[in-house]
Amino acid sequence: MLGPELLERITARRAELDELEDQPAKQLAEVRAERDELAVAERVLERMTEQLAEERSSARPVPGQVGGRAVVLIPHRELGAEEDSLPPDYQRIIAAVRQAAGPVMAREVGEVVGVDVSVKSKLEPLRGKLVRLVDRGWLRKLPDGRFTTRL
Repeated sequence: MLGPELLERITARRAELDELEDQPAKQLAEVRAERDELAVAERVLERMTEQLAEERSSARPVPGQVGGRAVVLIPHRELGAEEDSLPPDYQRIIAAVRQAAGPVMAREVGEVVGVDVSVKSKLEPLRGKLVRLVDRGWLRKLPDGRFTTRL
């Protein structure tokens, strides 16, 4: 009575092999689907990057409104951008950093521009302006917290 038992084993093994055969096809389909998704994501990223570049090139600093008060936005530094596009207090900050013999701390800049550096609440807004100038590409902040002009 080896016949029916052997036939069951052959059928079971054939089912296992059919399943193994399907796995690479499923994996290949998943790989192709993911590759297609990545191609779409790449095209969207390229398009958005181009749009952002166009927006930045055409953007000029415009006064904004915060709490009903006019606020001048600090522009990003771009090729050909002049410091005179910055508000006067930011121009004085950059001039103070430039006049220093090397990298300076916010306290040193404050002393030059006339901020009462002994009062922390007066120094912190200056530090915020320095960081804003760093974020917009006008200054560099070194790892030790000192500021310097961009090269």
